[in-house]
Amino acid sequence: MTSLFSIITAKPILIGLHLGFAILAIDAFLWLLGEYFAKVTQFKRMMWAALIGTLGFFLSWIFGGYYYVKFYGTLVKPTIVAGLTPWAHAVAMEAKEHIFLFVPPLAMTILFLVLTKNPALRKQTMWLTGLIVFLALTIGAMGFIISAAARWGT
Repeated sequence: MTSLFSIITAKPILIGLHLGFAILAIDAFLWLLGEYFAKVTQFKRMMWAALIGTLGFFLSWIFGGYYYVKFYGTLVKPTIVAGLTPWAHAVAMEAKEHIFLFVPPLAMTILFLVLTKNPALRKQTMWLTGLIVFLALTIGAMGFIISAAARWGT
C-alpha cells in the first residue's frame, strides 16, 4: 500500500502543491493590496489576507524546496543544461533560487506590519505588498521558462 508521504512527494504532486500554494499566496496578497487601495479599515480581513498569503508562500517554499532537492538537481537540471536552452538554468533558475529565498521572510514582514495596525505604515506596507506580488509573478514566469526548457531538452 502506498503511503501518503510517497504520494505527496511524487514529482507531479510536488510541482502542483508548489504552484498551487504560490497562486494562493499571490491571490491573498492581491486581496490585501485591494484592501489597502480601497482604504478599508477591516483589520480582520486584512489580517486573514496577510496570514493566508504568508502561509501560502511558506508551504510553496517547503514543497518547492523538497522538489528542488529531490528531483531538480539530479533529473531536471542535467536535461536543461544539455538541451537547447542551457541559459534557462544559468539565468532563470539561478535568479529564481535567490529571489525564492527571501519571499517568505518578506511575507512575514508584511504580516507583522498588518498586525501592528499602524496607519503611519500603510503606504510602506502597500509598497511591500505590491513588491511581493511582482516578485512572485516574476518567479512564476521563470518557472515557466525552466519547465519549457526541461521539455525542450528531452
